[in-house]
Amino acid sequence: MLDAATLLPVATVALMAATTYATRIVGFLLLRDRVLSPRTRSVMESLPGCVLISVIAPSFVSDRPADLLALAVTLLVSLRFSLLPTVVISIAATAALRYLVG
Repeated sequence: MLDAATLLPVATVALMAATTYATRIVGFLLLRDRVLSPRTRSVMESLPGCVLISVIAPSFVSDRPADLLALAVTLLVSLRFSLLPTVVISIAATAALRYLVG
């Protein structure tokens, strides 16, 4: 049976995925018959990243060394790769660092 420590991260990722999908599909459904200005299009394309940042931002004030190191890895990886590889590498780095560093 899943305990709260296991269920919370899984629920967080599931809700992040649902929110990201919802921002995409709702925007499409509401705005599909309209011509968007370049500025509005840019804002709509930025929304999923904003959701991701809202989850990552608390790591900036974390007192756990593993989280701070994982944040540094994420920032470095994001300079080189697109969003999906950055997320995958960051999740793996966070898991490994939490296991190794604590």
